[in-house]
Amino acid sequence: MSIMELTFITPPPGLAPLTAFQLIGISGAQGLYTLQSSEAPSRRLYVLDAAVYVPDYEPEISTAEASALELHASEDALVLVVANPGGDGTSVNLMAPIVVNRSTGACSQVILEGQDWPLHAQLTGRSA
Repeated sequence: MSIMELTFITPPPGLAPLTAFQLIGISGAQGLYTLQSSEAPSRRLYVLDAAVYVPDYEPEISTAEASALELHASEDALVLVVANPGGDGTSVNLMAPIVVNRSTGACSQVILEGQDWPLHAQLTGRSA
């Protein structure tokens, strides 16, 4: 199980003032993670690697946001989406991805303004 230390440059919405988290891979589920607060371990979210579960998802972040995360190329970024399990399946938030600098662990939940991504997109099965 892989663990990556993440630091939000500003607290994520709904989790302030928390900024230190661990991204913990779920055994046997490629691209599925628990994002758990290092400061309050009972606070956690399930997140998915967008490249694995939503391969057509290509959010555009601003130059200022990329600069704040010290991202110099798209390959430097890991894009995660928050998963919301429910009675009729799992939905993901495509309007506010968590963008991570793979090298430094710096991250930010980015609100995508002026882009037509849904807040609750139903997750469909992925092809192997």
